[in-house]
Amino acid sequence: MHATVTRVSEELRRQPSGSAMKPQTAAKKLGVYLPATPEEFQNSAITHAEFRELHTNPPQWLKDLRLHGPHPRPEVARKLGITVSALKRNGMDQPLTTEEIKALLADQPEWLRQARTSLAQQRDPESHQE
Repeated sequence: MHATVTRVSEELRRQPSGSAMKPQTAAKKLGVYLPATPEEFQNSAITHAEFRELHTNPPQWLKDLRLHGPHPRPEVARKLGITVSALKRNGMDQPLTTEEIKALLADQPEWLRQARTSLAQQRDPESHQE
């Protein structure tokens, strides 16, 4: 009977509930690319207490993902200083590592320069008037 209770408890733990979130939601809130997270993270619902613990005391795998990637689209766009739409329009709609992002910033293709300029103008139109 104990094994059955344990198995049911484990099964319930994997399912999101009112007090837990789906792994996709947790990954998005943590700013990490879900397929790059450990399998146990991908396959389990995350309680709010677990999420707070991950956020305030990140394990090494989370620190490594945040530092090196691969990064999800919103994080790639943020690091490049452009919008997610600009990524999509230019065929860059995939996760990138920190090294790949640094390489793009070091040797910016024309589309990236234009997207960065465009976003900067949208954010502060007065400073870019001639």
